[in-house]
Amino acid sequence: MSTTPAESLVVVVGSANADLLARTAVHPAPGETVLGRDLAVLPGGKGANQAVAAARLGARVAFVGAVGDDEFAQAATSGLRDAGVDLARLVVVPGSTGVAVVTVAADGENSIVVVPGANAAVDAGLVGRHADLLADAAVVVLQGEIPRDGIEEAARLAGGRVVVNLAPVIDVDPGVLRQADPLVVNEHEAHAALALLTPGDDAGPDLADEEVVAGLRRAGVRSVVLTRGAQGALVAAEEVDGGVVAVPAPRVEAVDTTGAGDAFVGALAGELARGSGLVDAARLAARVGAFAVRGAGAQPSYPREGDELP
Repeated sequence: MSTTPAESLVVVVGSANADLLARTAVHPAPGETVLGRDLAVLPGGKGANQAVAAARLGARVAFVGAVGDDEFAQAATSGLRDAGVDLARLVVVPGSTGVAVVTVAADGENSIVVVPGANAAVDAGLVGRHADLLADAAVVVLQGEIPRDGIEEAARLAGGRVVVNLAPVIDVDPGVLRQADPLVVNEHEAHAALALLTPGDDAGPDLADEEVVAGLRRAGVRSVVLTRGAQGALVAAEEVDGGVVAVPAPRVEAVDTTGAGDAFVGALAGELARGSGLVDAARLAARVGAFAVRGAGAQPSYPREGDELP
């Protein structure tokens, strides 16, 4: 990793949830009841996960978000506090904290239902109160678990690089996707993003990943990182002469894939804030994502500075 300039700052504008994590042998089919092995309440939310992943690796991170005034707020913020994330812009609103109900099967694959709760308060009004912070950030990180107008306002106010993780996919202003540097998406999200940018064109599921990435670049996206789980990622940017670089993922035995994509995004953002190029940042991020799938839960599975990465 390269040296972090003192002024470099990652600002994550996003969601904070309490994850209710149930481990089962198999995922239930529609209408089916299965017995779970155990239940844990863990910190989560895509925004909080990404902030924790970056901070644990040594980045200076501030978080803009909201929690409710209920019993889940402490669980939702415990990982952020432990990682040393600046929470001066975290607000408490009346009502429930965001909650994710996560089922993890024996093969490590998960299914997730997210109830936004207080995350719905992270709108343009709340985000706009932190214009100076966003203008000063080296990297601003956004995801799809907050309102559209909050995402668009954060992108508008960002003074540095904007990392957009379009997950879940929401109907955001195409200008935000074109501003992304990079746009980070998995295979499904990449197709949906291309459809948002090229309405009426054929961006069907038969397109190969490389074709989708090329289409996103032609549609005006500055750079793209398409994550492919155990297969690693594809990186497309000007620094690779307009081509696509395949970044491999280390081979590991997956215990729980929950939050692995967020570990990738957080590590990527932190490394970009340090001044690394996108391909090098993606190589580190792939190793961090592989580290994360070897442990249970999202934030508890993320590496810290000094941990040996695969």
